[in-house]
This record gives sequence, structure tokens and C-alpha cells, in this order.
Amino acid sequence: MGETFHARLFINGEFVESSSGKRFKNINPATEEELGWVEEASKEDVDRAVKAARKALQGPWGKMSIRERIQLVRKVGDLILERLDEFARLETLDTGKPLSLSKQLDIPRAAYNFHFFADYLHSVGTEAYQMDQTQLHYAIRRPVGVVGLINPWNLPLLLLTWKMAPALAMGNTVVAKPAELTPMTATLLAEVIRDAGIPDGVVNVVHGFGPNSAGAFIAEHPGVNAISFTGETTTGRTIMAAASRNLKRLSFELGGKNPNIIFADADLDEVIETTIQSSFSNQGEVCLAGSRIYVERPIYETFLDRLIKRTKELVVGDPFDPKTNVGALISKEHLERVKGYIDIARAEGRIVLGGNEPEHMTRGYYLEPTIVVEVAEQCRVVKEEVFGPVVTVLPFDTEEEVIERANDVEYGLSASVWTSNLKRAHRVAQKLEVGMVWINTWFLRDLRTPFGGMKQSGIGREGGMHSVEFYSELTNVTVKL
Repeated sequence: MGETFHARLFINGEFVESSSGKRFKNINPATEEELGWVEEASKEDVDRAVKAARKALQGPWGKMSIRERIQLVRKVGDLILERLDEFARLETLDTGKPLSLSKQLDIPRAAYNFHFFADYLHSVGTEAYQMDQTQLHYAIRRPVGVVGLINPWNLPLLLLTWKMAPALAMGNTVVAKPAELTPMTATLLAEVIRDAGIPDGVVNVVHGFGPNSAGAFIAEHPGVNAISFTGETTTGRTIMAAASRNLKRLSFELGGKNPNIIFADADLDEVIETTIQSSFSNQGEVCLAGSRIYVERPIYETFLDRLIKRTKELVVGDPFDPKTNVGALISKEHLERVKGYIDIARAEGRIVLGGNEPEHMTRGYYLEPTIVVEVAEQCRVVKEEVFGPVVTVLPFDTEEEVIERANDVEYGLSASVWTSNLKRAHRVAQKLEVGMVWINTWFLRDLRTPFGGMKQSGIGREGGMHSVEFYSELTNVTVKL
């Protein structure tokens, strides 16, 4: 990398060091080299950030017209695009994902989040009801207050802006905690926020960990009105327990173990290419990954052969090499966790491709794309979120059978259904216990639509009006006529 990147705290419009003096190293997962230092926020730092955010609600930010506010929100998106190459480089250094993915997906989508919600607020209204000539009821929408945003490491800037943009557009102030493993683009975003002219204290960024660190301090703080969290389910339970002491509003997008259901009449050419994306893009470190692949038995062997052949063409390597399709996993600890699931697969099933660290990558946390077959439905590799480039491919015989198997996990985030039978597609989609179903596609998004999961995959929905509802309070006014 050359120079180092020092990720400081951003509180009340200033970059500052931790009041405790604590800091931790940021490691490049692709090279195991040190990228720089990260300031670890103390409880006092988080308290200062919350107080700055609370004060900003009463200052110029709270007094702005909607038009003025959303112009600033839109400008943030503009400035992200102006610095796209810089953001993409930092995102790839932090995460180990291919630079091409950062440039084509993560950073443009982050900018679009600000553009979309700035535009969307133009069309948002509230309810009004008239009862004969005797009474009129109407609702007033206002910010919910100080919002804590706790974010994951797999899509750091994309998911942070997915929360921050509607929060700001609605007039809230923010205390954000990026994942400790990926602090750099959030720090650069704070710089962009300041350059866009958003007043001091409206956005604050505090780095740190979860338990007994910045994450816990935000969850527990009585001055935080709402928390939006994306991450692992166990962490979500911990945040919920801490937040319950002050009855904070919560929105959780948690883990997923998503079924990819392929019927025999599906277009195999399209299925294979999309399955490669849903299985191995971002190293499989995607909550929406289609990691459980169910294939109708008449085409099972053909599908498996073609998937293996196509997967062999993927290039695992240096994230900055344009030829690379699969980069490094986020950390040594996470690599060992994923390898643990592969050990289970070897013991209880059969690995037909991958399963090893690539020999040509002597440094970094790399893993070959891995395909597992002949494993029992109750195996942990089938039931639990691996969050790596590992998929199971299993046959099924009937529609009823595959629906039952698809629903038989504790998660319920998303699913993909592949068939040319339109009636069956709609029928299956309505029986799957998930928050989102894609028919003959994957990860095709419209930011107006509800995003979120059932069961252990989350609480609430984000996107469009669902985000506006979460980041606002309604007051009903009744007038006697």
C-alpha cells in the first residue's frame, strides 16, 4: 500500500483520537500486511458523539427545510462518485474483495443510496382522514432522533450508506460504528460528509468492537433513540438485550442460509451464470448468498457437472488483478471458521471441488470455491451460515419436498426460484418462509421494495417507505370542525 491510513474518530465535525489512547491494527486480508491504526472509542467518546448528535438536532440541521436538507444528502452521493477510485481502493484493501467489484458495485451503490433517498423524500406524504363534516385527522412526520448505525464488514460502505442516507434525509442525526475489520471507507465518508456541508455533529463515526466497546456503548446509551444493525444473528440478540433497557427502536438484518431452487425446466445457461454469482461473488461473504442449492433430480447431474466446470474457471488471487474473480476472506479467524465447516463437509459428505487454500497464494486468507454434495439435510454445513465460498448441491424430487427442505432452517432472509412455469414460480414463492424471493434471477434490487428477513434473519424491513417509517415518528393531529 505504501502509506498507512490512520482511522480516527469523527465527532462533532472533527477527526480526533480516542480519549483512552487505545488503538488497534488494521490488517490487509489479502497480504496480511498492516494498513494502519484504528482509534478505539471509549465510553466517553461515544457519549460525546451522542451528545453532539443530540445538539445538532436542535441546531441548523433541525431547522433546515426538507429541500435544503436533501440537497446536502444528494451532494454526499455526488462527492462519493467524484472520489470513486479512492473509495474503491480503500474498500478492496480493507475487505480483500476484487477491486472490480468495489468499483462496479459497492461504491456506485453507496452513492446511489444518497441520490435515491434524497429524491424519494420529495414524494413522501402522510395520512389524512375526514369524518363527515365533524372532524379532520392528519399526521405529522418528524425525525426519530439520534440513530445508532452498527455495520458489518462484508459490504462496508454500501450497507452503511443504505442506512445513513434515509436517516439523514429524514432529518435524524447519526452515530455510526463501522466493523472493526473495515474502518477505512467509513472514515473517508466522514470526510465527504464534512465537505458536502452537512453541519457538525449530524454524522459521527466511532470505531471499535462489539462487547465492552463502541458497539455496546451505542446500544446501551440512553440518548440513542433507534439502532439499525446488519450482521450476525448472535450479535443481534446481544444488541436487542442492551437496547431493551431504554426501549430503543430496532431494525435488524441478520444472517441467511438461502435456498436456490432449480426446477428441471429452468434455463440452465442463465442458471449456471447466476449461480456462480450468488455462490461465490464477494468470496461468498454475502448474507444473501444462495449457499443451499437444490436441483430437481432429472437435471441434477448435468447441473452439477456444468457448475463444477464453470467454477473451475474462476480466478482466485490478488484483489487488484483485473483477472481475479475471488479475493481474500476477511481475516485469519474467519478463514479458520470456514475451514471448520469444510472439515465437517469432508467427514459427513463429499467435496467435489475446492476445499483448500490455493497453493499459489502464499500470503493472505484465501480459499478455493468449494462445492459439497452427498451431505445429509441435518448437517451443519446445510443448516448454518458459513459465510464463505462454500455451497451444497443436493437433489430433490417434488415441489412439496423442496419447499419443506428450504423452510427447514432457522433463517428466512431470501430465496431464488428457477423455472419456466409461471404458475409454479408464484406458487413456490408464496410458500417460502423468507423476506425476499427472486424468480429466475438473484440480487436484482429496487430500493423502493421491502428488504429484510423472517425468523432469525431479522426484525423489520428497510427500503423505500419502510426506511422512512423506521427513521421517523408520526404525530396524529385531530381537529374538531
